Amino acid sequence: MRDANAFAFRRALPRMSWSVRNLFNLWQRSLGNNVITFNNTSKSLFQQRWTAKALMRAYHGDFINEKIFKRWYLPATLPDVRPRNRTPISDTLALDDYAGRNEQLERAIRRKEEEDRKGLAPVGSLMMAEVERRIDVFIFRCCFTHSVYEARRLVIHGHVLLNGRKHTNANTRLAPGDMVSVDPASISFLQESAKVKDDRTQSTDNDAADPAEQSPPENVDEENSTEKLTPFNLPPYASPFIFLPAYAEVSFPTCSAVYVRHPTARPGYSEIPTPYDADGEIVRLAWEWYSKRRPRNRSKAQMARMPENRH
Repeated sequence: MRDANAFAFRRALPRMSWSVRNLFNLWQRSLGNNVITFNNTSKSLFQQRWTAKALMRAYHGDFINEKIFKRWYLPATLPDVRPRNRTPISDTLALDDYAGRNEQLERAIRRKEEEDRKGLAPVGSLMMAEVERRIDVFIFRCCFTHSVYEARRLVIHGHVLLNGRKHTNANTRLAPGDMVSVDPASISFLQESAKVKDDRTQSTDNDAADPAEQSPPENVDEENSTEKLTPFNLPPYASPFIFLPAYAEVSFPTCSAVYVRHPTARPGYSEIPTPYDADGEIVRLAWEWYSKRRPRNRSKAQMARMPENRH
C-alpha cells in the first residue's frame, strides 16, 4: 500500500478494499456528509474537474503513479459500444409482422422500448478499463483477497499462476482467455480463524480427558461430509463487496478464474465496478480533466518501460 493512511475518515476516499473503515468512507461518499455534488457549488470548473479526478483515482488504482497512469492506462478516446451493421428496427418489425413471427416481434419491441428508456451507454467509466485488466485488480474482483493491496502482495510473493506458470509481475494486463490461479494456502478466507482452532483444540482435549463419558456419534455421515468442506470465513461486513464482474469466470473449488473478455458497457449498465454513478458528473468531469492533460509523446526509452500488456 503506497499510503498507510488510505482509509482516513477525514478524506473519506473509497478504495478497493473490504475494510470496515473503507465501508464507512463509501457510505460517507454515497449517503453521508461527504457526498460530492456540483449542482450548486462555488468551485471553479478547474476545481470541479480536479476533485472528480481525485475521487476516481483514489478508487481506481491509487497504487499506480499518476504519470504512469496517464501514459499507459488512460485510453486515447472512449470506445464506441454501439452495435454495428444493425438492421433498422422499423424494417425488422415490418418483416417479423409480415412473416407472422409474433414472439420475435414482441421481443424486438420490448428491446427497443428498453433501450429508449435507458438511453445511451455510460462509456465514461470505460476510461478505467485498462486498470481492470491488471492481474492484481482481477484477483481482487474475483473475491480471492479482501483488498487489491493483498492481491499485489500475493502476486509479488509468487503465490499466483498465470496460465499454469508462476507470475510475479503485478503490473501485467491480462488478455481474453488468460487463466489466473491462486494458491489456496495463501487465501485468508480459506483458513480457519484462531477462535475456531482454539475451540476445536479445547473440545479435543475434553474428549481425551473423559473417554468413558464419550457417546457414539449419531450422525457420522453428516460430520464426515462437513469435515470435507473447505472452510470459508469471511471478514465482518463483507457482504456489500461480494460480487463478480461479468467479464470473469471464477471457480472457487479450484481457486482459479478466467479473464473472459474486456469489460464493456450497454445502455444503462457498465461492467466497470465503481462506487460512483457510471454516467454521473464525477466520471464525466474526471474524463474532461484527463482529456486535456494526457501525455502524447512516447519515446523508445518510454516504450521500454511499458507495463506488460498481453493484449
